[in-house]
Amino acid sequence: MNQNNSNFYGYNFEKIADTIIRLGVLFLLIGWCYDILKPFVLIIVWAIVIAIAFSPVYERVVRLFKGRKVLATIFVALILLTLLVVPSILISQSLYEEINNFAHYYQTNEHLIPPPPETTKSWPTITKPIVEIWSSASEDISKVALKYSDQLKIAGAWLLLALAGIGKGILQFIVSIIIAMGLLLYSESLIKVSKNIFIKLIGTNGEHYADVTVITIRSVVKGFLGVALIQSLMAGAGFFFADVPFAGIFTIICLFLAIIQIGIGPIAIPIVIYTFSVADTTTATLLAVWIGITLISDNILKPIFLGRGNPPAPMLVIFLGAIGGFIFNGFIGLFLGAVILTLGYKFFLSWIDMEKDIELGEPLIDEKLEE
Repeated sequence: MNQNNSNFYGYNFEKIADTIIRLGVLFLLIGWCYDILKPFVLIIVWAIVIAIAFSPVYERVVRLFKGRKVLATIFVALILLTLLVVPSILISQSLYEEINNFAHYYQTNEHLIPPPPETTKSWPTITKPIVEIWSSASEDISKVALKYSDQLKIAGAWLLLALAGIGKGILQFIVSIIIAMGLLLYSESLIKVSKNIFIKLIGTNGEHYADVTVITIRSVVKGFLGVALIQSLMAGAGFFFADVPFAGIFTIICLFLAIIQIGIGPIAIPIVIYTFSVADTTTATLLAVWIGITLISDNILKPIFLGRGNPPAPMLVIFLGAIGGFIFNGFIGLFLGAVILTLGYKFFLSWIDMEKDIELGEPLIDEKLEE
């Protein structure tokens, strides 16, 4: 009897030790693979998001090219890279020219900032501190710089870090687009693999969660990120047309505010007011009309891109995802954070709905995916 017990415990110990060793080797291998891929994780994840978001467009282009997938892939890649690179070059050129002008004016002791016009005297009382700072800066910017040196140091350091992050983010975007095109080229086999992965991880409901993932990513990219990009590009085009100083920086800030769902108004409206003060009436009026159209476009574009039904997530989820992603992962996280947090939110809601259906003994309804 004692011998049987000792054999039983010995067998169990050997089995447990064998399982622990296998799990240890597995975790070591997974951790090692993760360390190797860690520099590329964000790029790969964003490439997957791009591939999922643009797969309907890619399929139409493939039909347009009569099934020639390689040519269709190259065509879509060139369009996406053009949409990314051309605005980046224009913004960089604008920043370079403005910095050169700033240095030239400083060396020649010319006015770096034009003095406030007579029309500012009729502005509301609440704007007087702004007008006073404006007037002082136009007379001698060094005094204003000394007075607000601490604030300017903080703002300058933040601006330099932000610009460096944007440059890095643009390179990451370029690599992600190239990888995404490779994923689209082999999309049929990858769809089967991805669904099998979801089924392996989640079980019988894996395909349901795979569909939720696709629908959510497309909704967020089109309805929120796409609209934010269009609005910021429209605003930037207006700034460049009106010859607004540092138009590139203001365009980037507009993109940031649009993604976090605050909108371009806090930047665009003061710029319009400034343009009326320093530019001719025709230019200022045209800019005001264009910015007004840009602000209204949000209410037109979102219903078109989101389609019928409710948005994929509340504005707070998009806001927290974009801000948290930007803080945690830099410029690319501004886009990816909103997608990932919204996806987690939809997974949570889908899981709750599944639990209710199981309790009530009702089958899952595919129409819930469209909510």
